[in-house]
Amino acid sequence: MSVALTLFLNGVLPLLLYVWLKKGHSEFMALLVASAVPLVESALYYARFRRLDAFGLLMLFGMVLSMLLALTGGEARLMLLRGSAVTALIGAVFLGSLAFPRPLIVPLARRFISSQKHGDFDALWSIPYARRVYRMMTAVWGVMLLGEAAVRTLLVWELSTAWFLAVSDIVFYGFIAATALWTVYYRRSAAKKLEGIRLGRLPS
Repeated sequence: MSVALTLFLNGVLPLLLYVWLKKGHSEFMALLVASAVPLVESALYYARFRRLDAFGLLMLFGMVLSMLLALTGGEARLMLLRGSAVTALIGAVFLGSLAFPRPLIVPLARRFISSQKHGDFDALWSIPYARRVYRMMTAVWGVMLLGEAAVRTLLVWELSTAWFLAVSDIVFYGFIAATALWTVYYRRSAAKKLEGIRLGRLPS
């Protein structure tokens, strides 16, 4: 329920608000109102746990970028590239976080587990293999987001506007679904090995 509520407040609800408001308001205003939802949710999360909500901030970051790009205007093809620009910048954030002690996937994953399990989750960081797993997942998400942005950018220049609009969402959700499925299977495999390391059956 906690995961579902987080995804709804930071993803589904802002999208629904954006689509609804865009019918009678400017794109900038629609994005501005939609971005208030993850902002408020992040503020409430901080007030409760005294900790920043990495997932909510990531969603807010994407919306703020979209607002800034909406202000630039431009010709039709440049407007079609805005989504790819946001995806590319978020992918760059993932890859850039590898330079820090804890990559971005760590606070994101921590956000989706119950507070009772935070201690066990944090304890995993002492295991070298677990650190490699987190870095691998961060790197794969970063590369896939940049790859998705590159593919859609290429399609903008190779396809007509009508064809691009027809296949753009398919490409985006295809990349996201493929990466999510890889994450699920990779996490399951890593969890089995981590259990063996904890029991002393495998080296760390």
